[in-house]
Amino acid sequence: MSGFVGGLIWGLAAGTLIAIAALFGVWWERKVAGRIQMRIGPQTTGPAGILQTIADTLKLILKEDITPDQADVRVFRLAPLVVFVPVAMSFSVIPFAAGFAPLDTSVGMLFFLAVPALSVIGILLGGWSSRNTYATIGAIRAAAQMISYELPRALAVLSLVVLAGSIRPLDVMAAWSPWWIIATAPGFIVYFIASIAEVNRGPFDIPEAESELVAGYFADYSGIRWSIFMMAEYGGMVAASLFGAAVFLGGWNWLPGIGGILVFVALTLALVTAMVWVKWTYPRLRADQLMSFAWKIMTPAAIVQLVVVAVIAPWL
Repeated sequence: MSGFVGGLIWGLAAGTLIAIAALFGVWWERKVAGRIQMRIGPQTTGPAGILQTIADTLKLILKEDITPDQADVRVFRLAPLVVFVPVAMSFSVIPFAAGFAPLDTSVGMLFFLAVPALSVIGILLGGWSSRNTYATIGAIRAAAQMISYELPRALAVLSLVVLAGSIRPLDVMAAWSPWWIIATAPGFIVYFIASIAEVNRGPFDIPEAESELVAGYFADYSGIRWSIFMMAEYGGMVAASLFGAAVFLGGWNWLPGIGGILVFVALTLALVTAMVWVKWTYPRLRADQLMSFAWKIMTPAAIVQLVVVAVIAPWL
């Protein structure tokens, strides 16, 4: 199989996985949010409302795709794909099972951190090309936020690299031990919070604050292009949860065979649910609080975690 054909197959697989994750994720978020707010959530469209998201998807597909008169048309239409593709690419280096990752590269840990960060280019293009002040401000805020939270997130993951002595995800999984959960607990918390900020979810969704920015950088998007932004958000949630469940929590290392895969899926679902719970529990941060939290708390905590791991690693 040529590299092009292999990349095409895994690209389609990643896109399908993100689409399914978005369909399930929206329904699951509505149910979890409903429980938090003492509501029922979707219940009439299919069993337990499971078909409600499919109905919403059909509505989005059939809605008119509006392009503002003053927009840079080509850039405006391309931006959602520039956001979506890096997120889809991040799935390729996740270790899904023992000895298996779609793209088994020696720099997989770095790949997972670096490639999704390219989505910030699409966000900037989408906000700028709209020729809308609110969208432009939202895009700038999103870029500042994503770049700022990339640093503590990368430092948190780096502590695992120090312990494993490799930046290849499968090597990290092979070296993983249950005591890593205790040793890297602060780093995992930093990674989890930074991942929420990376996908612009509450309480870090200030770039798309409806009350002041009218949905921010995708304020002028509609129909299928708007849904691509949403798919990228849910895809980022799932990718971050899969990666965190694997390298921080051990993923499929807990049990052999299919049992390990089921544990991996359960851990991933638990992290996705935690992200939903955080969004519907805590109030949105102000822009200055968001940036201050990244540089004054998250980054120092990640550095301390890295120093501690570097000190204890030679003795293990």
